[in-house]
Amino acid sequence: MDEKKKKLLKILAITAAALLLVAVSLFALILKPQKEVELVFWGFWEEEEAMHPLIEKYEAENPNVKIYYAIQQLSNYESLLYTRLKQSGTTSQPAPDIVMINNSWLPKYERYLSPLPDSVMSKDAYSKEFYPTAIDDFTGRDGKIYSIPLQIDGLMVIYNKDLLLEKGYTSPPSNWDSFMDAARELTTRDSKGKIVQSGLAIGTSNNITHSTDTLSYFFLQNLAQIISEDRTQVLLTSQRAVRALDTYTSFVSEANPTWATYLPSDLTYFVDGKLAMMFGTSWRALEILELSEDIDFGLAPLPRLPNNEEVYYSSYWGTSVNSSSNNTREAWKFVEFLSQPEQLRRLNQNAAKIRTFGEPYSRVSMNQELKENQYTQAIGYMAPYMKSFQFGEQSFVENLLKQGITDVVENNYDSSSVLLRIETEVNAKLAVSNN
Repeated sequence: MDEKKKKLLKILAITAAALLLVAVSLFALILKPQKEVELVFWGFWEEEEAMHPLIEKYEAENPNVKIYYAIQQLSNYESLLYTRLKQSGTTSQPAPDIVMINNSWLPKYERYLSPLPDSVMSKDAYSKEFYPTAIDDFTGRDGKIYSIPLQIDGLMVIYNKDLLLEKGYTSPPSNWDSFMDAARELTTRDSKGKIVQSGLAIGTSNNITHSTDTLSYFFLQNLAQIISEDRTQVLLTSQRAVRALDTYTSFVSEANPTWATYLPSDLTYFVDGKLAMMFGTSWRALEILELSEDIDFGLAPLPRLPNNEEVYYSSYWGTSVNSSSNNTREAWKFVEFLSQPEQLRRLNQNAAKIRTFGEPYSRVSMNQELKENQYTQAIGYMAPYMKSFQFGEQSFVENLLKQGITDVVENNYDSSSVLLRIETEVNAKLAVSNN
């Protein structure tokens, strides 16, 4: 064999060995098991029976991911969540990777949350998929998105069909003036002038479940800008805000009130069949269904002031990712997976096996499906026009507003001075939480 052939064979042998080594390395890389990712998800609305099938599906499609769903108690959820998120950045205290936040909490929680990566869902896609209120509520000060809603909900009219029919109404009037006329007509009194059947629960705070949400709706209807654009201060002393509080409280002090401080809670009175209309969310409707099988009730959009822009009050939850998580992108991939129409429908179906109906769909493309369900059709109608206020310190603000309503109604305080006091206390609180 001549020298040239020997060299050629040697080169071919070296090349074959190199190619074999590369092939073996690639094969080993393909077969090498991926590092397991563990995600802890804190929830509270959905029972494990509803959520677990979706988790199993995601884990089957992503074998390296393990998700632990932990149900929390709503009563202490906010304080526990804030403490854990705050500690997770500086201590080894265990904290969840995936959390739920109310649509009013972002200003307080933004610093502890991971923004939604464009690689998972772009802001443009988010804006097309979810309602305007979600875009406003979950866009941070930096312009990034911090939560994906798995539901949409808000304030609506819950009404007793039988009581309305007795006066010739098949549903509550949509015009505010006509709505209040119906509420007065549906109110009856005993010989001493005490209300024995109420047409509408409105005007107080201690015996109305959604008193602050209803007042916030009045702020919206009266075009009161009650929070600064950067969401660092509340603005409660404008004439529009004062008039909104005066209007809300006037319904128990006028000549023919529909509600009174001596009555039991609106929920109790409604379940007892003595309240024609109240304001509440879909979760309040579920509570009524659990408490009584005898009340035939309906759900309707909120009434509007004549000639006003169409606006309704949103109250719902989003799903976010802890910025201190070791797997923020994987966590966001799972959240986005849960928000897909197929998963939302399945979650709704699973929940409907446990209770009467599931959470109203959060995606705009599924709006028609909301309108086809008797329990969610009002939400479907209002969702495109919903708005809210991002206080951050929601519980603190709500407690002050409740006390403010009571001070005006029961203690005869002036609305302007009450709102000035609340504004001062809230802004002092925000100054601390925003630093």
